[in-house]
Amino acid sequence: MKQQRGIFTLVFACVLVVFQAQAADALIQQGAQLIKEGKGKAAYALLEPQEEARAGDKNFDLLLGIAALEVGQNTRAIFALERVLAVDPNNVRARAEIGRAYLAVGETAAARTELQNAKKLGVPADVEQTVERFLSAVERLENSGKPNVRGYVEGTLGYDTNVNAAPARNEVAIPAFGFLPFTLSGTSKAQEDWFATLAGGINFNVPVDRQLAFIGGLSGSQRWNQDVSAADLLSVEGNAGISYAQGKNVYSLVAQYNSLVVENDRLRSALGFSAQVQHNMDARNQLSAFVQYSDLSYVGQSARDADRWVGGVGYAHAWRDGMVAYGSAYLINETVHAREVAPHLGLDGIGLRVGMQKPLGESLLAFGSLAYETRRGKATDPTFLTARNDEQLTVSLNLAYQIRKDLKVTGQYSYIDQRSSIELFKYDRNILSVTVRQDF
Repeated sequence: MKQQRGIFTLVFACVLVVFQAQAADALIQQGAQLIKEGKGKAAYALLEPQEEARAGDKNFDLLLGIAALEVGQNTRAIFALERVLAVDPNNVRARAEIGRAYLAVGETAAARTELQNAKKLGVPADVEQTVERFLSAVERLENSGKPNVRGYVEGTLGYDTNVNAAPARNEVAIPAFGFLPFTLSGTSKAQEDWFATLAGGINFNVPVDRQLAFIGGLSGSQRWNQDVSAADLLSVEGNAGISYAQGKNVYSLVAQYNSLVVENDRLRSALGFSAQVQHNMDARNQLSAFVQYSDLSYVGQSARDADRWVGGVGYAHAWRDGMVAYGSAYLINETVHAREVAPHLGLDGIGLRVGMQKPLGESLLAFGSLAYETRRGKATDPTFLTARNDEQLTVSLNLAYQIRKDLKVTGQYSYIDQRSSIELFKYDRNILSVTVRQDF
């Protein structure tokens, strides 16, 4: 009898061990699947309660470390990944992830060492690209305490089907003149042309301490059209302000100036400011809120002078393979100074923007964006006897090839479609271009 009970106990214990192993395997499989699907928060919630019982199991510790890093529990991630490397020093994934964790807590020397060790152990090409991005981030962080000046020059060649953003029609009826048709001259209707652009800029960052820094920059762009010189455009911009980092938030306040010259005549200047708060939710998610103000001043057209406000929110998410998606929504308010004279030149608007970029290889990056903006005039236009209401859709597709770290070539296609309640302001536009950019 005792012998039978002993055999039963042994069998029961074996069955229990098998069930526990199966349950453990199910936990690992479920955690791995959640991380693969980008559900770091769910993976951490699943694995963290089991840490006391499962710590020391390298498969469990690796998943826990990755999940902890995804939700911003960087110290917990380091502890878990250190346990993996204690029993498996050549685990490439653990080396790369702990390097990312060290970077997140500001331990740049340790981050550099672990990321370089991961490269030496050998990683796939797509993973190596990700490791290189983190090594670049290490370099930026190491330089963050020092004054930093960066600049660029770039040249563009392209073809534009509507260089002057004008309607593709010969006549427009004017309601204020009994709907008589007025013939549009060559410069008042859509004109296509080849163009070249030369641009450059410089930006500086001067830290005061680990949180506060002075920031600013200056940039300019000159566009020449082969035949339609009346649409040649020169733009000059400058900005200066401060940036303050506190915890997961980064605050910035910047004064801005812009001047726009068409052909050889200054068209407009804008003086104002931009304020933004950026909240880094975790390693892969970021929220932002912003407000911008500009005092618009038109040379020789004072009736168009206006106060322009733009405010909105944005969100960005990064995947493990380097793909990034972002979006923003914003409101526009433009009120002319001469409200009694030309209230119809003021407007209210709403805008939406979405975009995505994805690495296609070690040196190739594809990115695109879609923007939609609707603008409503504040009063009836006295010439066209209706308020001007516009809807504008912009699509942009880009393919960039990184020749080396500081030199790249980008091909771009853009399409703009503007609908309007006033025929004179309806147009569409296709732009195809190639840009070479040198950073320094």
